Amino acid sequence: MLALRSVAFNVLFYLNLVLHMIVALPTFFLPRRAFMGIAKSWGRTSNALLAVAGIRIEMRGLEKIPRGALLVASKHQSFWEAFTLLTLFDDPAFIVKRELMWIPFFGWFLSKADQVPVDRGAKGGAIAGMMERARAALAEGRQIVIFPEGTRTAPGAPPAYKNGLANLYVTTNVPCLPVALNSGLFWPRRKFLRYPGTILLEVLDPIPPGLENEAFAARVQAAIESATAGLVAEGERQLRS
Repeated sequence: MLALRSVAFNVLFYLNLVLHMIVALPTFFLPRRAFMGIAKSWGRTSNALLAVAGIRIEMRGLEKIPRGALLVASKHQSFWEAFTLLTLFDDPAFIVKRELMWIPFFGWFLSKADQVPVDRGAKGGAIAGMMERARAALAEGRQIVIFPEGTRTAPGAPPAYKNGLANLYVTTNVPCLPVALNSGLFWPRRKFLRYPGTILLEVLDPIPPGLENEAFAARVQAAIESATAGLVAEGERQLRS
């Protein structure tokens, strides 16, 4: 039954993605906001489809999301948060791997959405270019979404935070909103199985601007990791019951 429901969800998930990509094609000739509306529809409908796999969603602390420009620092355990965070913010811009921009159609849509690519192996000018694009997006009142570890990490894996988030924080002078979750328990990375249960996402207290680099880095990591550990423990109790 688990495999059957997982296959059914995956088929519907990718059909839904293709359908939204087709619907989004005319938006290449329209303002970016028109495309973002369709992208958010994809996120909402994808979450609705999770019921096929027996997965529910509970979001906590949404009232803590401030308006306007901010950094969003989210734990990254699965593909789930990539489309779900789209639905939570007014005009998000994700920090994405540059290689994703090269994927036919998908990369074109990322460009249309004016996301912020970064070459994780680059130094100097390439990183400076990413920072400049992020600052320009924040100046427009957008929300920069960044996964501080740079890639997906399994629940319970040791944290490996990069310097990019702290560097953005100290140079942009905007609040940072930490986000914790336990999606990797139910949507594991590199697996097609989807385990029934409740994915938990928790928006934590915003961190105001003005901290020094090291103080901010320690504070944001402690907040995300502590809350994530609690959410993972809740999810593990579900899976055992």
